[in-house]
Amino acid sequence: MNSLFFQIATRFLSVALALTGLFLSLPARAQEALTVNPEAGNNTFSAVFDAPLGERINAVSSAVGCDLSYDEKTAKASGTCSVPLTSIMVDNEETKTEHFRDWVTNKKTKAQGCRFEARFEGVRLSEPLGPDKTVKFTAELPFTVCGRARTDGHKEHVEGTALLIPGSETKTIKIRAHISNFNRDAYQIGPKYTAGWFARVQSLAKVVAEEGTVDLTVFAKAKSQQRGGQ
Repeated sequence: MNSLFFQIATRFLSVALALTGLFLSLPARAQEALTVNPEAGNNTFSAVFDAPLGERINAVSSAVGCDLSYDEKTAKASGTCSVPLTSIMVDNEETKTEHFRDWVTNKKTKAQGCRFEARFEGVRLSEPLGPDKTVKFTAELPFTVCGRARTDGHKEHVEGTALLIPGSETKTIKIRAHISNFNRDAYQIGPKYTAGWFARVQSLAKVVAEEGTVDLTVFAKAKSQQRGGQ
């Protein structure tokens, strides 16, 4: 009786140890850390507001920074991307740029502390990344401007593509994202929210469009493969 029990227990323990070894030998989920260097100069942010009865305004920056993670098993990405307000130029004109900064901060906070920012989690690509293969994605993402979310609580609909660039010394993913109907008024960006601008609201109402498009192009590189902080 005891001998039979001992044999059963020994066999059970052997099976348990074998299963444990099998699970330990399986590769862990491939979560990879990626970064977008805001000082690289080749990452771009562009916001265009084209008023039918006014003018076409283009706000641009090359100081886009991101910290991302990509899961090869699930083809999902998470992270944060941001653009400092002080890096954005409007129509390459100092006066328009200063006015834009006033509108964004409402002259209540310093421009140096203000960012356009998006935080996202679990954005799924249409298929896993592969060399020289363009992969699409869509997502509903929360944005903030100077820490302010949309007043209506809605998220922005984002469409884009990701491409694993072949032959790069450091693993590099080119990401393009597009937002249509980005409503600046929903983030309280404008003269009517800014002290000293109220008298100009009516005259500017048709000159500067409330809705525009936002385009982002970034090159995300694997942190583990970078050398010397590059």
